Amino acid sequence: MLRRMTTAAFQFCLTVSALFAQQPATPLQMCDGAMSPGVAVATFEHSDMIFPVRVVPRGASVHPLPAAPQPLKNVQFEIKDKKYDLFDYMALNRVAGLLILKDGKIVLEDYELGAGPETRWASFSMAKSISSTLVAAALQDGSIASLDDQLTKYAPAFKGSAYDGVTVRNLLQMSSGVKWDETYTDPRSDARKILDEQLLQKPGTVVRYMSALPRAAKPGSVWHYSTGETYVVGALLEGATHRPLADYLSEKIWKPAGMESSATWWLDAPNGLELAGTGISATLRDYGRFGLFVQQDGVIDGKRIVPRGWFQEAGSPKIIGGKPVNYGYLWWPLPEGDPVNRGALQAVGIFGQHMYINPAQKLVIVVLSARPKPTGATVVEDSAFFAAVAHALQ
Repeated sequence: MLRRMTTAAFQFCLTVSALFAQQPATPLQMCDGAMSPGVAVATFEHSDMIFPVRVVPRGASVHPLPAAPQPLKNVQFEIKDKKYDLFDYMALNRVAGLLILKDGKIVLEDYELGAGPETRWASFSMAKSISSTLVAAALQDGSIASLDDQLTKYAPAFKGSAYDGVTVRNLLQMSSGVKWDETYTDPRSDARKILDEQLLQKPGTVVRYMSALPRAAKPGSVWHYSTGETYVVGALLEGATHRPLADYLSEKIWKPAGMESSATWWLDAPNGLELAGTGISATLRDYGRFGLFVQQDGVIDGKRIVPRGWFQEAGSPKIIGGKPVNYGYLWWPLPEGDPVNRGALQAVGIFGQHMYINPAQKLVIVVLSARPKPTGATVVEDSAFFAAVAHALQ
């Protein structure tokens, strides 16, 4: 005679079945954008199964995120005479998590695609902006003396390479002049070749690959987007602080800012170097708390963690080689357009990850998504949605 399964046991079986029904994609499948919707979600939820990770420990106390008196129910906006609203944005852009904080309070928190408050979601290149912030912390505590110091002062492994003569500032501006091809879908690109090196899981392969690249231009003369450049930032930080990046992030920000959960960070090999340009996974609310840290100019409980005005400088456009570049120190300024975005900056990751911070409006928006391709799959322009939210909450 069959016994009736309890509700708790039934739910447990469903959870286990769902986990094993969708396994994370391989790194090559991710780069190619060759993932079904379910596999994409499983991949971004369980990115710590793809590469080895180091934990970013949380602290003993949690910074509260209280609910605002008036929640945000909807926003309407237009892009090229086409009307959209909040629900269009979430559905068409495959949003898994959306958090909006106004004055440090939650006006909207929503989870879709099976994600929830405890889900750690991959941030991809949002990690670049977090690594930039660690450089600022190292400036504040004296581990790095100046942005105009030579990289090799802190990472001597790059002496004699194309990175010899490159400054810390050059790295943060992606203007080293070292040749790099970022095309994720091209097996011949540097982005794919360095991934092949990572798959060998041997310590030091990333630094060795970057050290062997040729020079294409004089340092500081040309802007060229390069994830590889941020891997060099990782070596810089480890050399300057004499500790793993995950530990330094925990010490300087994760614990003091009252993160609710520990995060994880991809390594180039077991017990190796954190990939400073990618690989941080955290919960939606903890990304929001990081955004609040930025909004408050890097001050936690009255203690300054980064130099005063750092984020205004890091999130503003630059002139490189006499040409204007809409990029800061591994942060993206908002494109010119709606005045409500003036002074706002954002961290951006492939597949639709965003951390938008608008200090003037005391507004933080975090978007975690599972878009089908690394780039080019956005249906509704994110910056237009951010501006619509800012207007609605004024």
